[in-house]
Amino acid sequence: MADHVIPHFHNSDGVEVVRVGAREFQCMGALPPFDHPHVFLDMGDDNEKICPYCSTLYRYDPSLKEDESVPASCAWGKDRAA
Repeated sequence: MADHVIPHFHNSDGVEVVRVGAREFQCMGALPPFDHPHVFLDMGDDNEKICPYCSTLYRYDPSLKEDESVPASCAWGKDRAA
């Protein structure tokens, strides 16, 4: 069993850059039902990663918690029903 949940982010608002607090995460493109396959992205030592499906640019921001983003609306999961 996994020891933690991998954060999911989306870009339903169509912003130019999504700042995230994780270097490993999943991009889902947009909110369901308009999401693309949830792809695992790993920045490695880089500070930016572009999603190969939706071309969203994600930028690592160490001031954010792992499951946080700027804009905050791009973080998915905290408002989901368990």
